[in-house]
Amino acid sequence: MADYYKTLGVSRDATPEEMKRAYRKLARELHPDVNDGADAAERFKEVTAAYEVLSDPQKKQMYDLGGDPFSSGNGFNSAAGFGFGDIVDAFFGGGGQRGPRSRRRRGQDALIRLQVTLNEAAFGTSRDITVDTAVACGSCEGEGTANGASIIDCSMCHGRGEIQSVQKSFLGQVMTSRPCPQCSGFGTLNPHPCPECAGDGRVRTRHTLTVKIPQGVEGGTRIQMTGQGEVGPGGGPAGDLYVEIIEVAHPVFERHGDQLHATLTLPMTAAALGATMDIETLDGSEAITIKAGTQSGSTVTLRGQGMPRLRSSGRGDLYVHLEVQTPTSLDPEQEALLRQLAALRGEEQPEAGLNEHGTGLFSKLKDAFTGR
Repeated sequence: MADYYKTLGVSRDATPEEMKRAYRKLARELHPDVNDGADAAERFKEVTAAYEVLSDPQKKQMYDLGGDPFSSGNGFNSAAGFGFGDIVDAFFGGGGQRGPRSRRRRGQDALIRLQVTLNEAAFGTSRDITVDTAVACGSCEGEGTANGASIIDCSMCHGRGEIQSVQKSFLGQVMTSRPCPQCSGFGTLNPHPCPECAGDGRVRTRHTLTVKIPQGVEGGTRIQMTGQGEVGPGGGPAGDLYVEIIEVAHPVFERHGDQLHATLTLPMTAAALGATMDIETLDGSEAITIKAGTQSGSTVTLRGQGMPRLRSSGRGDLYVHLEVQTPTSLDPEQEALLRQLAALRGEEQPEAGLNEHGTGLFSKLKDAFTGR
């Protein structure tokens, strides 16, 4: 288990005020907003976890005595995995938290959806987003108290956060506990709340963040921005912000993972005689060669012209599916030439016959998209 005192840089007999000052100093130095160092975010989490334990009397006592402050049990773990409190809870419907609840809690995570184009997804970019979220109150620095005021112990539960009552049952007298109605289970009261945040320790604001979109990202991917979610009540640590990528459909290319597919329509004469044609790819203009006698449904593959692979090297391929266009309106001279060609090829009266299963155009297109 980590040494939380060492993490905060305080002695084991440090006062709550000394721990608070140490945490604030480290939090300002390590917060992702001001420190983009490689290990700053991880250190910020460690410092926050340390203060969460040492600032909570119950968790601190459990930690000092060698227990796990984050366990769901209420006391020390026995060899069998539970203690006396767990046995009582099993008979009398307990299981809730015992003792005062901390006013300082972690903030919620947030989710924002961001639309990106195919080019942005392919090569990566940076985008500014506007976020409405909760931040620490500047007037009270997250404490929730008015200037100069302080939190006091609840007079009803005397700081325990719960009140106990004795009831009679067939088993005899049974003692039950429930959260204190006066302090809502916190064990403390805030008689002079901060007028800026009404005692919550946080206020809502709007600010701009820059999101780095990696190359090769796909729709549905979520980018995690640590510590950019909502600040918790009582100045607690912020949650995380998740940016979900929504990929906008491209007018030409259809994406399948790292592969791109496009359709090129070409004249019947170009398919019969062959040609060289320029097409636009993600990287710019690219010349492709149409072989003489090309059939509709044929595919030209451009290696490495597809999408970059996310968190990996290399790129997929671009598949150009060829569609031969038959002329629909001919002038007399064009019609005469085509009839001459049909006569030369003996196709004036072509024989009708259906293709065998698996050899037609639709099968070829299906195979192209399924990779067969």
